[in-house]
Amino acid sequence: MLNHIHIWNFAIVEQLDLALDSGLTVMTGETGAGKSILLDALSLALGDRAESNVIRHGADKAEVSVTFDTRHNPDAEAWLQEREMASENECIIRRVVYRNSASKAFINGVPSPATALRELGEMLVDLHGQHEHQSLLKKEHQRELLDAYAGHADLLDLLQQHYQNWKKKNTEYQTLRQAQKDRDARLEILRYQVQELESLALKPGETSELEQEHKRLANAKDLIQNCDSILQQLSDAEQQTVNDILNHSQVELSDMARTDPQLTAIAELINNALIQTQEASSELRHYLDNMELDPERLGWIDQRLADIHELSRKHHVDGEALPALLPELQRELEQLENADESLSRLKTDIDSVAKQYQQTATKLGKSRTKSAGQLSQQVSESMQTLGMDGGVFEIALITEEDAAFSAHGMEKIEFRVSANPGQPPKSLTKVASGGELSRISLAIQVITAQNSRIPTLIFDEVDVGIGGRVAEIVGRLLRELGDHRQVICVTHLPQVAALGHHHLQVRKLKATDTTISHIVALQAPQRVDEIARMLGGIEITSQTLSHAEEMLDRVSR
Repeated sequence: MLNHIHIWNFAIVEQLDLALDSGLTVMTGETGAGKSILLDALSLALGDRAESNVIRHGADKAEVSVTFDTRHNPDAEAWLQEREMASENECIIRRVVYRNSASKAFINGVPSPATALRELGEMLVDLHGQHEHQSLLKKEHQRELLDAYAGHADLLDLLQQHYQNWKKKNTEYQTLRQAQKDRDARLEILRYQVQELESLALKPGETSELEQEHKRLANAKDLIQNCDSILQQLSDAEQQTVNDILNHSQVELSDMARTDPQLTAIAELINNALIQTQEASSELRHYLDNMELDPERLGWIDQRLADIHELSRKHHVDGEALPALLPELQRELEQLENADESLSRLKTDIDSVAKQYQQTATKLGKSRTKSAGQLSQQVSESMQTLGMDGGVFEIALITEEDAAFSAHGMEKIEFRVSANPGQPPKSLTKVASGGELSRISLAIQVITAQNSRIPTLIFDEVDVGIGGRVAEIVGRLLRELGDHRQVICVTHLPQVAALGHHHLQVRKLKATDTTISHIVALQAPQRVDEIARMLGGIEITSQTLSHAEEMLDRVSR
């Protein structure tokens, strides 16, 4: 639900803070007062194209911020959770348009592209009327409306499972079939590659071990000479060694420490150094005892590494990756060698899944056909009361003989209408005027209100071209819809305005060098004045005021 909208320097609005409630909110005002500004600002926040001409004259930027309560909107909540944007059942969308630079958008403080605003916006608000955000003209939305009305969500889920299973197996089949075309050549290559890798019998981690051993053996002579020289200096030379010097120093310091205890700690340090040096000498002797020149082993390692590098080059992988490559090639070889059997098994599986899909799709089609008839009849009946006498609404289910499988079933759904008696129904996109489309949409929304998932509906001038009794019927339909959802309606008819749970008035204030539009929430006495203005025009008489009071009283009774 839309809770709040804040607008800065947008069109002729300098600043506007507006809180919105559930139920039916009507918005009225004199022609030219700017009733469409609120909807334009909301559309901008929900991803409409950002143009610099929306910035109020004299300002450098325009900004719109809208706040939604998402507690009862699982689709929007899931969308936000998936993108790590969730914020305690609240969604704040902010859009800033600059005069000399690109616009910016944020969802719960996270910078977001306009495409994300549009995607999320379709889950938050449904705009109806002569507006580019209309959804009723979209074929996928027509299908979703019918499915929501039919209430066969479980059947749709099952169909989508069968479709995904069929698609997966069909992809496997096509891949294997394509591979079979080059089977003989590929088999020869695979057999040779597998034989090479099996002969190499490379173990995981062996390449790095061999490289390390090769480095040691290749430098064995220098290593032996240098280690022996160091060992001589430490302990094995005939002349004075490091061990001799440390031992002599430790004895003298120990003797002196008896005279001056301050030297005790130094004597201990020298003693520790002596112990470390003796251990180092022991380790060096052990290293030299096990170190030998082995040209034969070095030659074997040279050849082994050459074989590894050659196969690595052939397969375009690092030597360490060769052991993991062998089982992959073995699996592919096995698949190709048993391709005929695998293709036959896959074909059987595909036929089985396709049968399951077709059976489910048939059930779905029957459910859609039944529901389409019921919804068509209900909308047609509503059209008679909405100023379209003799109009007919029809939902066509079009099934092509060779229709491809899809996640949504075998039928194409098309809403059709005949607004004039005697004319055959045609596609809604071709024959319905803006006003007719709004009223047809209103009828559908009222009928499907219990099943729809979008919590906020906005109707812009749904009462175009009607009046009198029909206008009151439209108002009552909107109020009925407001019992289930949040409804905002821009209207110029007093019959509709009187039926709102809440009433907003758009006012335009003119100063010497500027014009400012703002919106106020009307209380009961103010509503009487506004409805009287809508009834009587320039001159408001006591009779007009009385009529306005009567209209409001009739609603409250």
